[in-house]
Amino acid sequence: MAPRVLISDKLSPAAVQIFKDRGIEVDFQPDLGKDKDKLAEIIGNYDGLAIRSATKVTPKILQKADRLKVIGRAGIGVDNVDLPAATAKGVIVMNTPFGNSITTAEHAIAMMFALAREIPAADASTQAGKWEKNRFMGVEVTAKTLGIIGCGNIGSIVAERGVGLKMKVIAFDPFLSVERALDLGVEKVELDDLLARADFITLHTPLTEKTKNILSAENIARTKKGVRIINCARGGLVDEAALRAALDSKHVAGAAFDVFAVEPAEQNPLFGHPNVVCTPHLGAATNEAQENVALQVAEQMSDYLLTGAITNAVNFTSITAEEAPKLKPFIALAEKLGSFAGQLTDTDIKTVHIVYEGAVADQKVKALTSAAVAGLLRPMLSEVNVVSAPTVAKERGIVIEETTRAATGDYDSLISITVVTDTYERAISGTVFADGRPRIVNIKGINVDAEFAPSMIYVTNEDKPGFIGRFAGLLGDAGLNIATFALGRDHLGGDAIALVAVDGTVPADVLGKVQALPQVKAAKALVF
Repeated sequence: MAPRVLISDKLSPAAVQIFKDRGIEVDFQPDLGKDKDKLAEIIGNYDGLAIRSATKVTPKILQKADRLKVIGRAGIGVDNVDLPAATAKGVIVMNTPFGNSITTAEHAIAMMFALAREIPAADASTQAGKWEKNRFMGVEVTAKTLGIIGCGNIGSIVAERGVGLKMKVIAFDPFLSVERALDLGVEKVELDDLLARADFITLHTPLTEKTKNILSAENIARTKKGVRIINCARGGLVDEAALRAALDSKHVAGAAFDVFAVEPAEQNPLFGHPNVVCTPHLGAATNEAQENVALQVAEQMSDYLLTGAITNAVNFTSITAEEAPKLKPFIALAEKLGSFAGQLTDTDIKTVHIVYEGAVADQKVKALTSAAVAGLLRPMLSEVNVVSAPTVAKERGIVIEETTRAATGDYDSLISITVVTDTYERAISGTVFADGRPRIVNIKGINVDAEFAPSMIYVTNEDKPGFIGRFAGLLGDAGLNIATFALGRDHLGGDAIALVAVDGTVPADVLGKVQALPQVKAAKALVF
């Protein structure tokens, strides 16, 4: 029986034809995504679901998707898909991470020009029969400083365009190497330096816990007086109320926004200000981009449904069906080890050393490395996946080194990751036991035995009596139940570590109390 695919959002007719040409039955219902109940009612009849942003793939829908094997998102963001639920259901989720890049970058440049020359307001005035030639006094972009927050795939295209416009381009991106910055012709700077120097600031970073409100009231206050701010990336990167206040006070000369904290944006603090330009999330809205992502997702889904090939999956790596059973537990281990290191790294990563020892060295280590790098980068770059991770790392000048060798210790298979920055090295090792569960066995040279858990607290401390009791008591007083408690030390009275799995999220105030304990050197809440 031929696979069946449901298209529940507007997609190019060329994509529909690709499915048909490949022998796949396709049901094109472009308005179905708006009706969650109807989608849930019929989703059980399909092997594939092709969507854009209107369809919300919830656990309720996935619960009824008994045949569903793959979800294809024509575009970058997959925040409208419940990834944990899809993964638990065994559904591969694919996206098209690079199809919209040029279009989005060009929209940011267009918004910058519209802002600099007050084009929307001048157009409205002129078409109203006024001739206010002296009212609209713009500014040139030539020789101005363009500050780019986030210099990945889209940000780097904006940087190249800015250099071509004879602008001085500076960029803040923790993952951007000095060498990559030189290749782009930009100056790598810290955020405070960018805020103080930039005449125009454009954002091109994903929305994560670290980047949410990266232009907060405090950071907006640090900007150069007369700055103009452009956001074509994600709503929530800028405190919109604080920006409105800065516009009213004339500290910020203007703003151009394509994305908003709440969408559809029927009302917003920025609306109505004379120096604000707004568009309704048009970053990817060109004929070329729509066609590109539609054709890509159709090809990817067809390949998977007909041959099992996996491309641009955000919740699994590109491996064959035969390799999957052996690789799956080690992929989970590699990604979690990377995530552990990534959540503890807040400065530029120069090199990542990954060593595979024993039986795991004979497996498909490229897939494992992709998983490890994805875990490492995801705390800062939420949209990175196991397919795009090596490319993203290369774009930022991060050197990935792999070593395979025979087993040298107590484990049949061992994966070790060492992250090198300008100021320190961080190393962690793990294995998979007979039960198939990934475990941490060494951190910074200290032996430990700990399973990964959804919520953990990692503590480095002085090995002195009384610490464990105070630490555990503090968690108990906060109502946090300890699931597992793993300890290790390098020598009596030396450096020690504690890795504790707790039920529920660790509140910030509780973490602060842990950090304030006398013996504690550092403490971090980790999420897996």
